Amino acid sequence: MVDIGGLGFFGLLAVIIVLFFLFLYYVPIILWFSALVSGVRISLIQLVLMRVRKVPPAVIVRALIEAHKAGLKTIKRDELEAHFLAGGHVTRVVHALVSAAKANIDLTFQMATAIDLAGRDVFEAVQMSVNPKVIDTPPVTAVAKDGIQLIAKARVTVRASIKQLVGGAGEETVLARVGEGIVSSIGSSMSHKAVLENPDSISKVVLEKGLDAGTAFEILSIDIADVDIGKNIGAVLQIDQADADKNIAQAKAEERRAMAVALEQEMKAKAQEARAKVIEAEAEVPLAMADAFRSGNLGVLDYLKMKNIEADTLMRDSISKTPPENPDKK
Repeated sequence: MVDIGGLGFFGLLAVIIVLFFLFLYYVPIILWFSALVSGVRISLIQLVLMRVRKVPPAVIVRALIEAHKAGLKTIKRDELEAHFLAGGHVTRVVHALVSAAKANIDLTFQMATAIDLAGRDVFEAVQMSVNPKVIDTPPVTAVAKDGIQLIAKARVTVRASIKQLVGGAGEETVLARVGEGIVSSIGSSMSHKAVLENPDSISKVVLEKGLDAGTAFEILSIDIADVDIGKNIGAVLQIDQADADKNIAQAKAEERRAMAVALEQEMKAKAQEARAKVIEAEAEVPLAMADAFRSGNLGVLDYLKMKNIEADTLMRDSISKTPPENPDKK
């Protein structure tokens, strides 16, 4: 009986301890007392209801204490709870409001929550408004009018524009616009030497274009950090054009050669056809002579005379084809 009583006592003690911690969890008396001594008026029932609504009371109470100590009396508990339930970052928003108030930046609670729900870090935006950020652009390649390629690098100093954070373009858009402005400025230069001698002219031209319109930033300055000389694009284009002209000329010459070969083959075919006709005609000569003998139109003497003429013609041809003797050999 003693052992059973002992086990019952310790079990009851464990249950009491568990219930005590559950009570402290749902009824955060320490958190309520901390808010009370900090000057934040919030009822204990509201803290219990926060647990029911699955809103962490510690986050809301600490945010209210921070806002109260910073002099922001307009921030209400309901607004913080609503922002938390909407998926926002309560602590980040309060930090941003306190920093904006200390830096005399016009930032309301509604604007801060809208920026936070839009996916931007509102606290970082406030810090960037106070302390501008320097963005290094990637190497931008452009060609001056004299055909020389220049590779420029710039540093863009930007400051966050609080009013344009919601719906404004980001850093990528700013870098793209700055790169486009650098390419346009270098491309309009008559010579690359003018750009090397006066690189700040690029900054002036780019700043005059108002590249920060529609973005979440305000461009304060654009500084050309480095300008390097690249290829002679004009010479490369001329070489490529010369190679293209040469290839075209070679293609046309090959076309003419092919046409000449085809014409030669056609002439050979016609010559062979003509020779075939001659052979065919020569084959008919004996038949004609035999027919002339039978009809009496050709006599024996006429035939012998014709043979003598043929022999004489062959002799003359052989004599004309014999090379002359070289007198030096004698």
